[in-house]
Amino acid sequence: MRGGVVSGGVVRAGAPQLRDVTLRDGLQLTGKVLPVERRAQIVRALLAAGVPQLEIGSMARPDLVPPMAGTVELIGMLTPEELDRCYIWVATPRHVEKAAAAGARHFQYCLSVSDAHNRANIGRDTDASLAAMPAAVEHARAAGGSIQLCLATAFTCPFDGPVDPDRVLEIACDPRADGAADIVLADTLGQAVPAQVAALVSRVRDDSPARRIVFHGHDTWGLGVANSLAAIGAGAAVVDGSLGGLGGCPFAPGASGNTASEDLLFATRPPWLTPAVFADLVRLGESVVADLGEPNRSRAAQGARSEAAAFEWVVNR
Repeated sequence: MRGGVVSGGVVRAGAPQLRDVTLRDGLQLTGKVLPVERRAQIVRALLAAGVPQLEIGSMARPDLVPPMAGTVELIGMLTPEELDRCYIWVATPRHVEKAAAAGARHFQYCLSVSDAHNRANIGRDTDASLAAMPAAVEHARAAGGSIQLCLATAFTCPFDGPVDPDRVLEIACDPRADGAADIVLADTLGQAVPAQVAALVSRVRDDSPARRIVFHGHDTWGLGVANSLAAIGAGAAVVDGSLGGLGGCPFAPGASGNTASEDLLFATRPPWLTPAVFADLVRLGESVVADLGEPNRSRAAQGARSEAAAFEWVVNR
């Protein structure tokens, strides 16, 4: 397994990190807007638990994605040390400039492999987004930060159907994307299967070995954890998840929740995750979905509330 060492069926040290995306992809399909102060509490709770990386907001227009209103204010409430573990979703050089002015240092520059989805999501074709990326990279570097290239609809598009893996490789290896430290492969609709995920991660990793590969999976068809583990096995360095399985893309019909962070953590058991920390995260996820009036889709969180008290991962109230 390229992504980490397996012991007793558990991926140990050297395995990919979790990036929790609750406060960006997790919130953007919800009907409620969490107060900025509450979002800052969630950031600090996740960081205190040991979650290595977070995605905490988006520079998308709040009239189009209302739950993302207040992202600049949230950035301003966090310390430089906290922001060093946080990413902001951006789609234009101006987004990077505005977020950096507020204090952000790490950015996820997103475009879709599919032109149809890029037009729906960002309002231009894919090549126009790619052409603007060098300017976004310059803004990130000027702020002393880093930038990722996120490839949405890397497997399927809600408008055009299956996506050609060669097109994904073409964009990932385009010289205009050279400044990206990481490449994020997003299964935006959750329609991929593990063999597809492993094959694409392997190809991108082999063709772009200097970059980390991040896998962003959705659990629409019930394969979020399986696909994430396939990505790990193929060499992904980071996998994305959201508390309670919250989330989805408002501009991708058929997209539903992210892979639950609780499920990914229970499956991979990183060294910092103890049963007590897991219990804290289960409770945090429960409180967030309750705030939003959303269902908790995490199977691990549901399992943690079982009556099998002899199992150390069961959460006692």
